[in-house]
Amino acid sequence: MIFRTATHQDLPAVVALITDGAEAVDTAYEAAFAAIESDPRNEMLVLADEDGTVLGCLQATYIPGLGKHGTERALFEAVRVRADRRGHGLGGTLMREAIDRARARGCALVQLTSNKERTEAHRFYAQLGFARSHDGFKLSL
Repeated sequence: MIFRTATHQDLPAVVALITDGAEAVDTAYEAAFAAIESDPRNEMLVLADEDGTVLGCLQATYIPGLGKHGTERALFEAVRVRADRRGHGLGGTLMREAIDRARARGCALVQLTSNKERTEAHRFYAQLGFARSHDGFKLSL
């Protein structure tokens, strides 16, 4: 397995993962990817097999803050593994690599949110050591 920063060539596979294949790359996705790619506090990361097929992805955003004595925290979003490859440890590999990357960057904390209906994902995150320490709130705009 290869863990790396996503390239523009990976964008169709990443969009397919994030949307469960329901959407294609359009100008909005192109612009969002360009913004992520140009921002040193954002990364779209992928786990690929040896032939380059994207098997999983996640976006990491590094947030500066005064909490935790001024250290950065990493926020993980859009964590996905291809449906036909789930249950084989790829998600754990993806998350451990991303956590190691955040740690190497000096982050003191990794945080994420997960839809309340995704109970299997919650078990997965708990197995990785994530604790349900806060309630999250979202406001759609």
